[in-house]
Amino acid sequence: MVLASPDTADSYSISMRRFNILYFLTIATLMVPNVVLDITEGMSIWACIANILLPLGIYTLLMSISRKPGKMTWWLFPYIFFSAFQIVLLYLYGEGVLAVDMLLNVVTTNVSEATELLDGILPAVLIVCILYLPPLGMAVANIRGKHVLKYNFLHKMRRIGGGITIAGLMSVATACLADTSFRLLNNVFPLNVTYNLYLAVERSWISAHYQERVADYRFDAVATHPKDSAEVYVMVIGETARSDNFALYGYKRDTNPMLTRLVNDSSLIVFKKARTESNTTHKSVPMLLTEATASDYSVLYREKGIIAAFKEAGFHTSFISNQLPNHSFIDFLGMEADNYMFIKEAERAKDNVSDMELLPIVESILKKGRKKEFIVLHTYGSHFKYNERYPREMAHFQPDDKSEAKYENKQSLVNAYDNTIRFTDRFLYELSSILSSSACQSAWLYTSDHGENIYDDNRKKFLHASPNPSEYELRVPLLAWTSTSYRSAYPVIISALRSNSFKPASNSISMFHTMLEVGGIRTKNLDLTKSLADRDYKVQPHLYLTDHNEAVEMR
Repeated sequence: MVLASPDTADSYSISMRRFNILYFLTIATLMVPNVVLDITEGMSIWACIANILLPLGIYTLLMSISRKPGKMTWWLFPYIFFSAFQIVLLYLYGEGVLAVDMLLNVVTTNVSEATELLDGILPAVLIVCILYLPPLGMAVANIRGKHVLKYNFLHKMRRIGGGITIAGLMSVATACLADTSFRLLNNVFPLNVTYNLYLAVERSWISAHYQERVADYRFDAVATHPKDSAEVYVMVIGETARSDNFALYGYKRDTNPMLTRLVNDSSLIVFKKARTESNTTHKSVPMLLTEATASDYSVLYREKGIIAAFKEAGFHTSFISNQLPNHSFIDFLGMEADNYMFIKEAERAKDNVSDMELLPIVESILKKGRKKEFIVLHTYGSHFKYNERYPREMAHFQPDDKSEAKYENKQSLVNAYDNTIRFTDRFLYELSSILSSSACQSAWLYTSDHGENIYDDNRKKFLHASPNPSEYELRVPLLAWTSTSYRSAYPVIISALRSNSFKPASNSISMFHTMLEVGGIRTKNLDLTKSLADRDYKVQPHLYLTDHNEAVEMR
């Protein structure tokens, strides 16, 4: 018999203790989001208990499957990733479960956007690294080493895990009886994230097969304006611009010096009470480009967009984007145009492509001399990082150099954000000048996909796409500009626009129908009660499209 030396025995004992620690450390770090969500989500006491006990019991059972806890740590890596992602979400918004829309944002966000965001949330990234890198590193050491957990330890943990799981199931049943709003797949982490991941995959599949489903769809669109009149209509879709920071909407800072001139010469109409029905780009932009709304979002799955309607009516159509393609509905709707272009795709080497680079393309289109043009411009607007959205000579509000997502940087972030609004102001003014000099009857409509949180009202929320949207994410600008010749030709339209400019409006509902009526297009889908350019316009309930695509009324 060969006896181990005391030093060897001590080393073995230390290794065993270390990997017992790994067993519990993995479980503990996985449970961090559950503890925080119990504090932030305002759930009933039984829902909070269920959110702790059921996952704790299941994790304990799963970790006891293998004698090498390192293997189970890595098998559970998807949930480690979700836990880390959830912590980042809580850092940004102070609340909210990792939602379907957030998961879809991951697959529709390009590398440069992701890098900008990560640079701005370094504290959250540091927290995640401190929490999750140690157990992952220990797990690698355990997998490569010879040490395994003892059978009696595993049997004990299985009994404990089973008991906790049973207690968790009992608390779920009690929560269901005590709280009618409690849902296992909505309120227990990470079961809710697993369900949301399933929904995200399902929606991605639907999106990927959009073109096949609508291939034969027709609007039966016809143009009602004179055939020999030269017309140019532009739909401008902004990014992350909230109306609260537009001087046109009463903001104390002079963020709209150029557009204010257009208001004064009566060419620009400002819709004072506009909102969006979604705070996420991948849903709000398709609603702007189609007849889909929060109350009937499924329209998006079976109909083409407004570009196809103008195209049917005899217009040459263009979709020009300052965002990278991401194989989403936005791309597919844009590709219905005769001419579509993603200018960032051709200039990947550049760190930042200015929205101003869209305007020479508009000019080149107008120089073709076609009678009927419809153009959609998708800008990058006020997307984070704000201070990279405009040239340094337009840094009107300063300092604007601190871009890290921290409350103490709020003033610098607001300064930079306001500079993006001033830049959009100049962009729209120059677009007006280009259209005015074209000698065409012309008009543009501008709105933003959603707004933004910038640590408002001393709250912790930052950016957008929060599962629980704030007013700052939903209040958006909605503007209509018309040329002198257009106002002369269609005074009834102008009168209706002005009359409706003080009424509540949803850009998700009205943009499609208003653009069609301004352009003189009649289709089987046109609903004049939803058009801000019609005297029959009726105010619609303010709805919001939830993460699970349910329409709820916002008050």
